Amino acid sequence: MRYLFENCALDTDRRELRRGPALVAIEPQVFDLLVHLIRHRDRVVSKDELLASIWHGRIVSESALFNRINAARSAIGDTGGEQRLLKTLPRKGVRFIGEVHENGRQPPDVADQEERVQLPLPDRPSIAVLPFANMSGDPDQEYFVDGISEDLITGLSRIRWLFVIARNSSFVYKYRTVDVKQVSRELGVRYVLEGSVRRARNQLRISAQLIDASSGGHHWAERYDRELGDIFAVQDEITRNVAGAIEPHLLAAEGVRAFSRSAENLGAWELVARAQVHFWRMTGQDYEAAIKTLGQAVAAFPDYAPALSLLGFCLVFAAHMGWADRDDALPRGREHATRAISLDDRDPWGHIALGYCAMMERRTLDAIAAFRRAVDLNPNSAAAHSHLSRGYAFAGQDREAIEHGQVAIRLSPLDPEMALFLGAIAVAHYAAGRFADAAEYTTQALRLRPGFQGAQRLRCASLAQAGQVDEARSFLAQVRRDQIRLSIEWIKANVPYQTPKLLEQYLDGMRKAGLDED
Repeated sequence: MRYLFENCALDTDRRELRRGPALVAIEPQVFDLLVHLIRHRDRVVSKDELLASIWHGRIVSESALFNRINAARSAIGDTGGEQRLLKTLPRKGVRFIGEVHENGRQPPDVADQEERVQLPLPDRPSIAVLPFANMSGDPDQEYFVDGISEDLITGLSRIRWLFVIARNSSFVYKYRTVDVKQVSRELGVRYVLEGSVRRARNQLRISAQLIDASSGGHHWAERYDRELGDIFAVQDEITRNVAGAIEPHLLAAEGVRAFSRSAENLGAWELVARAQVHFWRMTGQDYEAAIKTLGQAVAAFPDYAPALSLLGFCLVFAAHMGWADRDDALPRGREHATRAISLDDRDPWGHIALGYCAMMERRTLDAIAAFRRAVDLNPNSAAAHSHLSRGYAFAGQDREAIEHGQVAIRLSPLDPEMALFLGAIAVAHYAAGRFADAAEYTTQALRLRPGFQGAQRLRCASLAQAGQVDEARSFLAQVRRDQIRLSIEWIKANVPYQTPKLLEQYLDGMRKAGLDED
């Protein structure tokens, strides 16, 4: 049976609800509730009848029934408090009062819309942020729900490599509940971010999920429970956390996509996405592969800022780790980063690369200023906060370093760069003389990325300074098998503690661990 009303079509055989051309995602109980109310639209349906029909006599709270009715209203577009389709009669029940046609043909305009030409995808990742669903049914909460969507669009727009559909696009109010593949076809986007907001007394539950619009696969999902206090503070916190967590998951998805294609057929962004996968693994071999891939991107697309900025960073970081020669890597890294900023001075990664180069050259103020610029450009970037944390840590400003490191972790708790976040905090603890804490953080970082050579070296020094000299010496013996050039002189040239006192404290730990001068 098909029931047609307003712009909706309810198909009981397929168990589908459509609004216009869009397939509406709807929970089974909500679907059954709608079907029951439409079939019995000639009368008021009591609460007891709904409980018997939908819940088969199970005991449920009135709030559960209320939530399902509101979800049904949201699904069919009966929002705003008008009750033009589902009317609640106090102490009596609910009645469907809309005009219904049974077994009707699909309206021609709907069929025409379904045949729309699919928009092409842009040459970089693209995303549509759908209006979050108000699952509480409270019209007064709509401004909060819409505010989350607006702020997420603003936050994601700070990611320079991401194409974000604007708020005033046609989908914004049309697709409150959608078939994500329909969004992909009509708007030409690869990803969809959708979510919902529920309220119970003074508690808010905000759910969000990132979906691949072409396949329907889920890349990320999270739920946030908050007390309802300063509504704008809660809104800011949630949107910041969601925007911060999404960037690395989008990058990971793009990296997988790039590796599924032949290297000869990759465009500028796809080469960058492929290099990101090597970048996260943090081994010398992977950085060699990342630098090679980014070099190909820069050679083929010399004005593509994301490739230049990431190549600049990889070269400088490789010098710090010992995977590249400092005298060759630092000038090249600075050149690429400077070129990236000249092409796009709002790209945080260009400033991160330039800041790391300044840090390696012990130009402390320039380094911290560049890292701060990256954070200002994208306050939701966990990577930007992490590198500002690192700049502060090597300068001995442990309180600021730990603060920004913790921000990075809160923004993206499952980030593939988590070892870098932990490593910066470890440097801060070591600089402050908390050697046992530094050892613990380096141990955590190495569990995630065993090839992280900066953390390997710091763990040796931290264990030795904490009195665990035998363990430090044993671990250093393992480290030197991969870092054959490691010596006191090499550390003086390549480990960027910003003052002689901080560097000497580090060297003291390495000497206690058994490192010699040559």
